[in-house]
Amino acid sequence: MSRGSNVNTSRVAAAKGVAFSKSPVLAVRLPTWRSRVVLFVLFAAFAALAGRALWLQGLSTQFLQKQGEIRYARTLELPATRGKITDRDGQVLASSVPVKAIWAIPDDVQEAAPAKLKQLAKLLDMSDAELQKKLDSDRSFVYLKRQVEQDVADQITKLGIEGIQTRKEYKRFYPQGEVTTHVVGFTNVEDQGQESMELAQQKTLQGITGSRRVIKDRLGRIVEDIESVREPHDGKDLMLSIDSKIQYIAFTQVKDAVEKFHAKAGAAVVLDVHTGEVLALANWPTYNPNDRSKLTGEQLRNRVMTDTFEPGSSLKPFTVGLALDEGRVKPHTMFDTGNGSFVIADRVIHDTHPHYLIDVQTIIQKSSNIGTSKIALGMPAEDMWEMFTKVGFGQQPKWGFPGAVAGRVRPYKSWRPIEQANMSFGQGISVSLIQLARSYMIFARDGDIIPLSFQKLHEAPHGTQVVSAKTAAEMREMLEMVTQPGGSAVKAQVPGYRVGGKTGTAQKFLNGRYSQTKYIGNFVGMAPMSDPRFIIAVMIDEPGGPVHVGGDVAGPVFSTLAAQALRAKNVAPDSDLTHIIIPESAAQGNM
Repeated sequence: MSRGSNVNTSRVAAAKGVAFSKSPVLAVRLPTWRSRVVLFVLFAAFAALAGRALWLQGLSTQFLQKQGEIRYARTLELPATRGKITDRDGQVLASSVPVKAIWAIPDDVQEAAPAKLKQLAKLLDMSDAELQKKLDSDRSFVYLKRQVEQDVADQITKLGIEGIQTRKEYKRFYPQGEVTTHVVGFTNVEDQGQESMELAQQKTLQGITGSRRVIKDRLGRIVEDIESVREPHDGKDLMLSIDSKIQYIAFTQVKDAVEKFHAKAGAAVVLDVHTGEVLALANWPTYNPNDRSKLTGEQLRNRVMTDTFEPGSSLKPFTVGLALDEGRVKPHTMFDTGNGSFVIADRVIHDTHPHYLIDVQTIIQKSSNIGTSKIALGMPAEDMWEMFTKVGFGQQPKWGFPGAVAGRVRPYKSWRPIEQANMSFGQGISVSLIQLARSYMIFARDGDIIPLSFQKLHEAPHGTQVVSAKTAAEMREMLEMVTQPGGSAVKAQVPGYRVGGKTGTAQKFLNGRYSQTKYIGNFVGMAPMSDPRFIIAVMIDEPGGPVHVGGDVAGPVFSTLAAQALRAKNVAPDSDLTHIIIPESAAQGNM
């Protein structure tokens, strides 16, 4: 066969499916199991893809949608405006002003130009290093500064730094600053009350924040509002019982007295006799609530409410008042106080001057320790203890003011005669200044005592009777004698008004013994005596120099404060006294 015929024959054979070569090496033979494996793998892959699609599109829809929303949807808090605090006449003592919080997305800010970051640091009042430290955070959100004034926030926005955002918030402002701060208190950067009425009335003042859902792009810009989840509800305003005029008078008088007598501290409180409202509460030292960068513990202490001390002779009226009420003595009952020394067991009680034979009202006027001790020892200890507890000594105050202390009155069963005598003139018992002021209500009123209020009242509360109206009237006469010539508080007189009260001078109890150099001088009084309107208590802590008794350091503060408060409230004069009468021989007694 020719060569051409062979080629044609091969082509025909190939077309019919005959192998082009019968060589076993060149033969193509695939095992059946390999094709099946490939088919199974392809089937399994498609089954896995189908299962994953079912999982993602069917069973995991909510999870994936949530993850997606995290990347573009945000819930923004809508802050509620904190309620205002005003005095009894509507004068603003605390209000909230809008400010901005500056925050950042660190990863985005790092790409900003150094010059702009330098400007940002300057506007935030921080160093470049401080700013960089905040931006080096590995978090996706960091606050750079809170409560930034609006004009500064606007300048920061104009810098156009990517990743820098602002958020609306509020900052508390106190128009009267240090004058009312121990009554009003202050809030922290989260607008939460921290002291005084800001803390006590937190729930009333704070309101309820709102929220809304928005969509943001990667630069933090809001591109769409989704929904309003909750509308914000502003806090309620709070009207205090404080009278701003009387508060300012009290504050300036306490400050002047502390500086004049080189004292460690001072405090004063003014109460409305008819309603129990606190009209003024002042402390020195104090602080500015608008700038607390240098706040110290001494400045923060609300001494009227939180500091306790032995009241000294200002407690004598309660011992005498109890004896009068029980009929054990009368105003003119005589007591022999001897030459100024009285021995009880192995202890000696002294008067600063011998008074010899004097009556009960003179015991109060001259402030005789011996006379008061003899009256006290003629009564059961339980009766004295009940009197002290009824007027609030040793009892936890329930006035809605944080930090108010109970003071200390030991159980009467443990009293020895010397301890009963000491308590009768204010030793071995501790009270706060506001407790002492409130206790005098039983004398300023008709023998009853009412609760105190730091909020304005529209009707007077009901009182609890402690002594009879007759006893209260008799005690008012004696307390008025204390401020007249011959009494221990002549410097507490007020021209044009009849006033009365009682001085107290107590040695401070330090390191287990009574100090011979450190004293607390106090005076508690009322005015006008014809129809008492105010009770005023003043305390001067550790006056320096030779003058330290209550009649000399606290009495003058009462005088000026009472005079200006009475005029401020247009209380009619009830005396023809035109100037303070101070005899050449000053009042003698334990002041």
